Amino acid sequence: MFQPKLGLSALALETGAWVQLATGETSDAALLLYLTSHGGASALLALLVWSLLPRRLATPRLAVLGLIWSVSFFIPIFGFCGVILAIFALPLLPRRRGTLDFRAVPLPALDPHEKQDVTSFRQAGVRQFLKNDRAPVAQRLRAVVALGNAPSAVSNPMLRELLNDATEDLRLLAYGMLDTREKKINAAIHAERGQYAAAENAAERLLAARRLAGLYWELIYQGLVQGDLMEHAAHEGFKYMSEVMAAEPTNAGVALQFGRLLHHMGRYDEAEAAYRGARVLGLPAPRVEPYRAELAFLRRDFDEVREIIEHLDNWQGLSRLQPVVHLWSRKARDSRQASTTP
Repeated sequence: MFQPKLGLSALALETGAWVQLATGETSDAALLLYLTSHGGASALLALLVWSLLPRRLATPRLAVLGLIWSVSFFIPIFGFCGVILAIFALPLLPRRRGTLDFRAVPLPALDPHEKQDVTSFRQAGVRQFLKNDRAPVAQRLRAVVALGNAPSAVSNPMLRELLNDATEDLRLLAYGMLDTREKKINAAIHAERGQYAAAENAAERLLAARRLAGLYWELIYQGLVQGDLMEHAAHEGFKYMSEVMAAEPTNAGVALQFGRLLHHMGRYDEAEAAYRGARVLGLPAPRVEPYRAELAFLRRDFDEVREIIEHLDNWQGLSRLQPVVHLWSRKARDSRQASTTP
């Protein structure tokens, strides 16, 4: 009964206020009487609406009452009527759902067919894919992560190219991977230098020198150093490798590694001698002759390149070099045919 009385009282006061205003009196007393009746009606209407509001919308109390009263009082006719219409619209408000009960359910069985390796990525064409600025960044990042499983000598040049990429995430990831690999080898070098300095006999010293030569070569071979750092690594590797060569002159593997280091340093004649020594010491041709062919190519001695490659044409184990072998073997055959043609 309280709510209908509030509504009827508010409606009666508002009607009386407008009747008083409709009489046409312009005195201050008439205006004050109108404002008093209109303000009282707005206050009663605000109390009525507030009592009908849900608890979550009725707080803070004074602020809500003040808002409803202001709308009704300061907007003549439309404000009062709008508040009345709001009373009828309140039941249409969505009700707040109660607390949902949660129950624990067992995990579903894992389907092995749904298992995917999110880091897998085909290495074929990955260089072109990484250079494609229009490719989604997320997929390019996956491709960079997949390079972590590729040989360092293959992946490091591609990572170094990404250091100039426009995407910051790719640059940071590539730099982090290169930096991690370089630090790993440098830490091993630091440890081996300690072993080299603390060696108590010639055998321990020789073993440390061999490891140091290999580590410095890895820095060069994997492309982790450039410029002056590369020259320093080559110089240090040459120093330790020379010591190993002096101690083991009949070791074919050491001779090959020494030749590759000399090859990199541009000392082609000494590298050629080291390669020939490795062949004499028993290394098979497929392990040595490709390097000799490369040396001949760098010296622009193409006849020697054809001669070396022609002897490799019958080796089936050089799958990666087969296109080069076939190319130079065909050139050798064409050269012989041209020389015998009258």
